[in-house]
Amino acid sequence: MHARLVDRSPVLQADQLVAQMVPPAMFNEVSFASYIPDPNEPSQAAAVRKAEEFAGKVGKIRSGGRRGLFGKKAQASGAGLYLDGGFGVGKTHLLASIFHSVPSPKAFGTFVELTHVVGALGFNNAVEQLSNHSVLCIDEFELDDPGDTMLVSRLLTELSARGVSIVATSNTLPGQLGEGRFAAQDFLREIKKLGSIFETIRVDGPDYRHRDLPPAPEPISDAELAELADATPGSTLDDFDALCKHLSTLHPSRYNKLIDGVSAVFLRGVHPAQDQSVALRLVVLADRLYDASIPVTVSGAKLDEIFTPEMLAGGYRKKYLRATSRLLALSRFEVPA
Repeated sequence: MHARLVDRSPVLQADQLVAQMVPPAMFNEVSFASYIPDPNEPSQAAAVRKAEEFAGKVGKIRSGGRRGLFGKKAQASGAGLYLDGGFGVGKTHLLASIFHSVPSPKAFGTFVELTHVVGALGFNNAVEQLSNHSVLCIDEFELDDPGDTMLVSRLLTELSARGVSIVATSNTLPGQLGEGRFAAQDFLREIKKLGSIFETIRVDGPDYRHRDLPPAPEPISDAELAELADATPGSTLDDFDALCKHLSTLHPSRYNKLIDGVSAVFLRGVHPAQDQSVALRLVVLADRLYDASIPVTVSGAKLDEIFTPEMLAGGYRKKYLRATSRLLALSRFEVPA
């Protein structure tokens, strides 16, 4: 009997949500020094310098403050940095490097993870738990859900006023890289209250996940999939439809624990997602699998066919492109023996 993700129903206490806001394991050892700028992309070296400068500001803000009336210290507002660029240019590497360089407590998470934390804790509780942090690092700030965007905007306004520095990244769509910083401008417009404190830095370059890599492997047969799963200790084997149904029963904040300790994921009968809600859950799962560097092998359709052309043409295009890029990268990872 193969182990299955659908048999797992992890429970996560609300007070654990902030504690688990740290960079993915693959970024545990990164630093500014380990980021190797592409010599053909001068914006990358400039981004490293700005990120280092920002980390220095964070420490000064939390340790200092400014003198107000009657010699009392007034709380300094947090600093802000926004890294704008395409897929796979190392923005998360820089974000994690900032996280590692500043004093604790500190928090790191994707935009989606942050909305899950606020939803689970409640707005006021989330503000209180994060207000003593030196920095909040937000990876992949997204603008496709106005409600979530304005919720996080309000959160960041409150935290910045309490001296929490904010650094965020976002992916510019590949077809719009030369069209005036599409993502950055939308970001600044949507959160006008914060716009004045954010310095926007452009990071250009090709997607490193696709550099000198072969095309994604073809799906294998169901029999081959089961055989490979049998030979892989710690792996899981699930029917694609059953897994999609199971994901709908779990809060996305639990997806991290869902795959905890899994060495490889095998999916049988992959096919295009039937609707937007299924597709968006698969995006979150793809992010968590990528964070954990868990190989993915499938039968059925190719991994780049999960999101339909209609979905890729819609408002969640950026999410689906990122998930596809990550799933293709995971399909190239070596399955542990």
